[in-house]
Amino acid sequence: MNDTLKSRGPDAHGFFACPFAKVAHNSLFVKGITRGEQPLTAVQDGCRYTIVFDGEIYNRKEIRNELLKKGIPLKTEADCELVLYSYIVYGENCPKQLCGVFAFAVIDEKENKVFFARDRFGVKPFYYTQNGSSFIFASEIKALLKHPDVKPQIDMQGLWQLLFLSPITINGSGLFRDIYEIKPAYCGSFSKEGLKINKYWSLKAEDINI
Repeated sequence: MNDTLKSRGPDAHGFFACPFAKVAHNSLFVKGITRGEQPLTAVQDGCRYTIVFDGEIYNRKEIRNELLKKGIPLKTEADCELVLYSYIVYGENCPKQLCGVFAFAVIDEKENKVFFARDRFGVKPFYYTQNGSSFIFASEIKALLKHPDVKPQIDMQGLWQLLFLSPITINGSGLFRDIYEIKPAYCGSFSKEGLKINKYWSLKAEDINI
């Protein structure tokens, strides 16, 4: 699966596994070779957390200052580290703190779950499928189709959307059956209790007085 996405990040290729989850990442070093290597792991209060992240955080200075005030031992300038510690500090409310474009997943070994989120306007992609007790995700559909349990079956509603509505999709569905997108401004988690997806932000209409 990861090999299909090497063009998205040709500079480094990382892999992480724990008893209930596995993730891989291809890194593109935009700001120097010492930054952005993933998956990134941090240990806080004896618990391990690991992130795979794609995006850019615009309010990184404010988040960094808040985390430093809380005694968080930041080691790099990388956005992925800020997002990881934001999850550790704020839990599932962390996407509300982030201003930017992003898609990420955090393996939380304290709660035995995977938490994930997508930015408010869906700039960064996040595709997934659920197969029995497995939650499989990637930044491109072609990676999902490399998984032995994911079959490339055309969905008729998805085909209709492609031909008549593209690029609009309904309910996060797509061309292939049982493959979905996390919708913009949504986050969620997957654990033994199953898949939970929630909306964390809505665009509000405000009166303008001129």
